[in-house]
Amino acid sequence: MADTVKTIRALARGLEVLQVLQTSGALSLHALHLRTGLPRATLLRILKTLRERGLVWQRMADDAYAPSFSLAELAGRMDRDMALVEVASPILAALSARIRWPSVLAVPRLTHMEVIETNASRAYFDQIALGPVGFRVNMLRSASGRAYVTFCEAPVRAAILEALRGSDHPGDQGARAPDYVAHLMRETAAQGYGLRDPDFGGDFDRGRAAVDDGRESLAVPIRLGSHVPGTLNITWTRRVHSRDKGAALFAGPVRDAAEAVAEGLIARF
Repeated sequence: MADTVKTIRALARGLEVLQVLQTSGALSLHALHLRTGLPRATLLRILKTLRERGLVWQRMADDAYAPSFSLAELAGRMDRDMALVEVASPILAALSARIRWPSVLAVPRLTHMEVIETNASRAYFDQIALGPVGFRVNMLRSASGRAYVTFCEAPVRAAILEALRGSDHPGDQGARAPDYVAHLMRETAAQGYGLRDPDFGGDFDRGRAAVDDGRESLAVPIRLGSHVPGTLNITWTRRVHSRDKGAALFAGPVRDAAEAVAEGLIARF
């Protein structure tokens, strides 16, 4: 089937130009012409399209074309996420075998946390369907977000809170209440792990009166010195374990798993 599908020549040419720029850093139109063999008129159309998409920019000093920082940053972020998932996946599998309740690995995206891996499909209690990869998790109301914002570096925390104060999401409004933020951070720091806001029922914006998934969660930061690349959590149902009982049972195993991920990342890099 794949052999019968035709390729898109224009797309292939555009990708070729982008790859050349990524490996070279910055090139003039003439240098690109020599590297690719493409006519200058074709190159100009490709470069205009790439500029409009924010993938390349043109330097004023010498008119050279260069890949955008945003593209490099996105590629770097993807590399970091994949490295984190590669190290964490077997540890999450072992955690699900030990605890049997499901977990997620989440990373910060400034105004929210994003799920990048989960062991939910392997957990014994698989009726708990956790957010899939790419799922957005509230920063100040979820266990994962609270664990991250409490233990991340101070400048990162300041940037997060500033962004959240300007958010239009109802679920982010707590950032505008200094006492609320201070309390959740004191509580989380004292515990060494994050727990859900008592009014958080799993929905990004609405409280438990409107949406209640019947669950509790606990999350632990993955700590590389002062740097926190992400968090690990555990989720259970309140009808089986109360908030306090679940925290007493699961804090230790989740902390052990987070430390194992950190050790794996240090060994890798």
